[in-house]
Amino acid sequence: MPDTPRVTAAVLIIGNEILSGRTQDSNLAYLAKTLNEYGIQVVHARVVPDIEADIVEALNALRAKHDYVFTTGGIGPTHDDITADCVAAAFGVELVISEPIAELIRRRPSPPEVMEARMRMARIPRGGGLVDNPLGPPGFYIDNVYVLAGIPRVMQQMVESLRGKLRGGAPVRSRSVTAHLSEGQIARRLGEIQQHFAHIDLGSYPFFREERYGTTLVMRGTDAAALDRMLDQVKQMIIELGGEPTDLLSG
Repeated sequence: MPDTPRVTAAVLIIGNEILSGRTQDSNLAYLAKTLNEYGIQVVHARVVPDIEADIVEALNALRAKHDYVFTTGGIGPTHDDITADCVAAAFGVELVISEPIAELIRRRPSPPEVMEARMRMARIPRGGGLVDNPLGPPGFYIDNVYVLAGIPRVMQQMVESLRGKLRGGAPVRSRSVTAHLSEGQIARRLGEIQQHFAHIDLGSYPFFREERYGTTLVMRGTDAAALDRMLDQVKQMIIELGGEPTDLLSG
């Protein structure tokens, strides 16, 4: 069993452009990988449109179930950037102007109507704190909800600023091995191995390349010694079924 309790997170991706297919999301993959380095496991992800009721419902459901919720998108200066409003509504608090953000925005002179729009990015829920952003106005957090930009480069800088500031558990490690055996050939034996390692996820991913079928087997868990034992058993299974273990990877 893992030595430390698991710390979980959900990712809430906000934006009509994601659901329409106009923009392809890359933030989820980055968050899952980086948060795992922090000892936080992303176990749930949702995509919601720019509709307040949908965002508030999703936020309240996710923040009650997980240690952290990270949102991306919807914190810009336009009318459809409503994430701050929705987070405030979810927590039942009002929006206030963060003077540190406002001061940062004022440093870049703009016409009055542009400045008014940009000041929307200075609004945070009462009681919230700031998430550093070296590329522009900060994001914010309140309780266990962290609100990040949707632009990948900006979001990544925000997440990096949280390194060492979040409570984490043991990071998830992985082992993988590939064999030119079909899932049907390995299914029964694979299930037997999984029964002996209840705290490790064992997944099979079939492929067809170079005119041959095969399967990559991936083991993920927090116990490195148990992962190594499972890998040994999986390799032995492959050999006994007439295959050859290849492409061994650890992470």
